[in-house]
Amino acid sequence: MKKLSWDDLHLFLHVARGGGLSAAARTSGLSPATVGRQMLVLEEALGQPLFDRRQTGYRLTREGQALFERLLPMEASARDIEAWQAEGEGRPLVRIACGTWLGWFFARHMPALQTQADRFRLDFTIAEQRASLTHRESDIGIRAVEPEEPNLAARKLCDVAYAAYRLRGSTAAEERWIAVAEDAAISAYLAWPHRHHAAAVAVLVNRPRSLRDMAASGAGLAVLPCFVGDQDRRLERAGPEIAALRHRQWIVTHADGRHRAEVRTVAARMTSLVREARPLFEGRGLADA
Repeated sequence: MKKLSWDDLHLFLHVARGGGLSAAARTSGLSPATVGRQMLVLEEALGQPLFDRRQTGYRLTREGQALFERLLPMEASARDIEAWQAEGEGRPLVRIACGTWLGWFFARHMPALQTQADRFRLDFTIAEQRASLTHRESDIGIRAVEPEEPNLAARKLCDVAYAAYRLRGSTAAEERWIAVAEDAAISAYLAWPHRHHAAAVAVLVNRPRSLRDMAASGAGLAVLPCFVGDQDRRLERAGPEIAALRHRQWIVTHADGRHRAEVRTVAARMTSLVREARPLFEGRGLADA
């Protein structure tokens, strides 16, 4: 039996979180073919099928989900060691977990989030899955629901509104919808086209970032957060806010790490950035992209 290495298992986590080889290749720096081969080797070594391979991506099997859950504490420990090592070098690490569009939002405001004078480093994990901090996988997370875990501290940021968007001035795409593949639509706004316009879904994509690009090309309608769609001059709302999708947004920190100076600093800056843009998040303001 092949001895398992942390590199193999860490790569498995990339595939599981990314839902496929391409996403894992982007985060790991390997080619999709190499990632695919290593996953086959891992399955052979474990004697278990870890993925249900589909055209729309990789889904975890029951055995794969069990392995994923067992690896989370290991990953948290590995990251703690990395953070401890970085602190010893005078460069502490702040780990942030957020969804696709919050990652996009913070990327647009990086000079305010991290200045030239800051000694800490930032490590972003961007995925649609709920930000997990229970095993200290991250120091700061953004969630759509208030956490119930007793070892997490949360602060409400604002509401997030959603609407359908189309190419500005377009009328030909009224009955065509763009959606993330159904088995990857784990957020309510991603599942909405499948639940309400399944027969009219004409284009499927494998990641949320492609929804905006497809809508801007005139391919059809896409559901987007208003703080994204309203800032893109190529797009216009195709109707009123989809009220059923509105939710509150929380910034979450782990009780054991939230008093670290660098975690407090980054969390405060993230909070300030989101609250300053509150009208956009709540669908009440427009700004040019």
